[in-house]
Amino acid sequence: MADSKNRATAAAILPLVGGASNITSVAHCMTRLRLGLADRALVDEDALKALPDVMGVVDDETYQIVLGPGKVARVTPEFETLVEEGRAAAPAAPATAPAASGPHAVTADELAAQGAELRAARKARNATPFKLFLRRIANIFVPLIPALIGCGIIAGINGLLINLHWLPGVTPALAAIASGFMALIAVFVGFNTAKEFGGTPILGGAVAAIIVYAGVANIEAFGQKLSPGQGGVLGALGAAVLATYIEKWCRKWVPEAVDVLVTPTLTVLVSGLVTIFGLMFVAGEISTGIGTAANWLLDNTGAFAGLVLGGLFLPLVMLGLHQALIPIHTTLIEQQGYTVLLPVLAMAGAGQVGCAIAVFKRLKHNKSIRTTIKSALPAGFLGVGEPLIYGVSLPLGRPFITACVGGAAGGAFIGFFSMIGDKVGSTAIGPSGWALFPLLDGNKGLGTTVAIYGAGLLVGYIVGFVATYFFGFSKQMLVDLNVDTQAAAGESPAPAGTTEPREPAKV
Repeated sequence: MADSKNRATAAAILPLVGGASNITSVAHCMTRLRLGLADRALVDEDALKALPDVMGVVDDETYQIVLGPGKVARVTPEFETLVEEGRAAAPAAPATAPAASGPHAVTADELAAQGAELRAARKARNATPFKLFLRRIANIFVPLIPALIGCGIIAGINGLLINLHWLPGVTPALAAIASGFMALIAVFVGFNTAKEFGGTPILGGAVAAIIVYAGVANIEAFGQKLSPGQGGVLGALGAAVLATYIEKWCRKWVPEAVDVLVTPTLTVLVSGLVTIFGLMFVAGEISTGIGTAANWLLDNTGAFAGLVLGGLFLPLVMLGLHQALIPIHTTLIEQQGYTVLLPVLAMAGAGQVGCAIAVFKRLKHNKSIRTTIKSALPAGFLGVGEPLIYGVSLPLGRPFITACVGGAAGGAFIGFFSMIGDKVGSTAIGPSGWALFPLLDGNKGLGTTVAIYGAGLLVGYIVGFVATYFFGFSKQMLVDLNVDTQAAAGESPAPAGTTEPREPAKV
């Protein structure tokens, strides 16, 4: 039954993105179906966003359809199957939705259109070499998130069992299951890095494997013995990038007759030696510095650091700069077992939820926007914020700022407790909101950690709500937005307090 429902969702999406012939690539992350499209003009975005299972869309380097955690992993294989079937058969003409005659009042569709314009502008701004580089870094780490989540939850369960002294015969096995991936994460990073930068993935993985090989403990570099894992994911990333460039150089100069022997040998040998006698030490120092800096920041300026990080995270997401934090989170998890930054940043989502509830309360007569909020709020509580951001707060303008205020308050709360010695961390990256509870860890026991994080969410909700309710709208915005869209569609009288129909709010 579930498979047929997921196939139906995939079948509904396919014609609205131009059919199988318009698909150049299919992938997914934790919440989004990511499509490469030959011609984006063939996408019927309004009809796509109207599908019950679609929470929103993001027009970026790939066309991203937000389906939510769990759902996307089930829909993607069905979608890939339909694409293959469509390519094998005669290509069908893309479906075209009939034009809708919308109401004259400001509706959720109009806000979504403004959100699409903002996304397009953001995409244009993001097409810089630095931001494109950050996007490539994200492409390396995003495929690792499911394993990080699964192993993180198992580690949390194992820690709980150990603290309760339950199932002592099982906990060593759970520890092995939870730790195995993290012990070899450098190999996966190397594999993905080579793939992303145009090299042979297995060569990238082979060079990165040197970092976690136990035998490096017998090697001395820079006057000290190396240790297995030194340099971590940063070292693996650097080693694989170097291997990719060496491989490309070899492909240009090595004769084809001996290429299969010489190129992989030179690639692994040269990049391996540089990794052992250079990158492992340098990357190890950088990794240690990242951990020291993150801990110092929250230990000494916790409330202020949380205020800044929680308040600026939504704008960082809009600019695409949040991708720079992915290797930092992964490095902290590798070093300390959890990242202390993610729970602080997750407060931005709490501010967004509080903001959305306030918009719902203030716009009592705008059924269109209220319907959008009702459908997007459950995902927002689970940390999937795109539908609320792009469909509500960002195109409205002021509410986006007040959502950031809520995130700043929640971040300051978490940061304050870190400053007094109660660290709250996450054993994996990706989830936020309520979905982060199973991944929480800290230095004062699970109960304390959960209580602090839960209270932080509550602070974010409340401050985001209050800031938006009282400061999120101008008087003119309330007049223009707080209109019964169904009545407007039927040309009913203007709402009380107005003498003639008004133009939509300029938000």
